[in-house]
Amino acid sequence: MNTTILALDIGERKIGIARANNIAKIAEPLTTLINDEAFPEKLEDIISKENAGLIVVGLPRGLEGQDTQQTKYVKDFMDGIDLAIPFRFQDEALTSVKAEERLSKNSKSYTKHDIDSNAASIILEDYLLEN
Repeated sequence: MNTTILALDIGERKIGIARANNIAKIAEPLTTLINDEAFPEKLEDIISKENAGLIVVGLPRGLEGQDTQQTKYVKDFMDGIDLAIPFRFQDEALTSVKAEERLSKNSKSYTKHDIDSNAASIILEDYLLEN
């Protein structure tokens, strides 16, 4: 039984990844990977290792909810990779801002990689709350 849900925060250079157990429904940052030609294979490895059954993909929108160039990029990106499990889009409005605020509350320093994986975690938290 696949009990893990993964989330992706897709950027043109990096992709933040988070995970949550579908039973406990607690999202946590997992990693940030480089967005390159090796990404689909690395993602399949994570899917297998985490025993994932679903991927939630952050979908960027404009301030008024309209599609943007980044919306098209994310949709095209997901159409271009062949996954063994289904994926769902989730609004990612302000997740990077929220992630940076969350990280800045901790006294330790953080990197852009931390922001990306935490943004994916927030996308997943939002999905879990709505579903």
